[in-house]
This record gives sequence, structure tokens and C-alpha cells, in this order.
Amino acid sequence: MAWVHLVIALALAEYLAFGMAVARARGRFGVRAPAITGNADFERYYRVQVNTLELLVVLIPAMLLFAFYIDPLWSAGLGFVYVIGRILYFFGYTRAAERRHIGFALSMLPTMALLAGALIGALIGALRALA
Repeated sequence: MAWVHLVIALALAEYLAFGMAVARARGRFGVRAPAITGNADFERYYRVQVNTLELLVVLIPAMLLFAFYIDPLWSAGLGFVYVIGRILYFFGYTRAAERRHIGFALSMLPTMALLAGALIGALIGALRALA
């Protein structure tokens, strides 16, 4: 489970780094808090951070459940693909919105695989408990 925990910590550190990038973008593009609109360049940084948070809510419990029911190393591996995907998403999206697709796919697909495995594993575990 240490690998799973390490990848979760990486994903959380990545999220914090994206938050710091948003703070720097506020100054760079002159978007004063609490505004989140008004400059398209700033808004792309902000969307990276928000979209990453939206996926983390699914990723972290899915990784833990997948590791418990299926396999910890596969969970960590899929989670690491997510982290790499988010990096690509950040660099693609902050340059141009239409460049976000590869990074999005490389973070969404492993998240979906982890959730599917977690659901299947939990269902099999529940059915075994009934038997």
C-alpha cells in the first residue's frame, strides 16, 4: 500500500502546485480575488485547478478501494498515469484550451478504470459475504 499512498501524496502535491500556479496567474493576468473571470488566459489556469479537484474526489477513494479489492501495484500504476496526465493537461490547457485533450484522457481513463475495478471488487466481496 505504500506505493498507493505515495501516488496519492503526489496527486495532492500536484493539486497544490496547480493552486500556486493559479495564484501566480492572478498577478500575471491582473485578475484580483475574488474574481475568476475576465481574462481567458487566467481562466484556463483556474479550470485546470478546479477540474483536478473534481477528479481527485473520485481518484483517491477509487485508488484505495481498487488497491484493497484488486491490487495495490496496479492501483498505484494507474494513479501514476493520472498524475502524468494531469501534468500534460496543465501544460496543454494553459497554452490553449484545444490542447487539453490528451492530458484529460490520460487522467480520466485511469480514474474510470480504478472506479470500475473498485466497484467490481466491492460487488464480488459483497456477494462472497452473502454466500
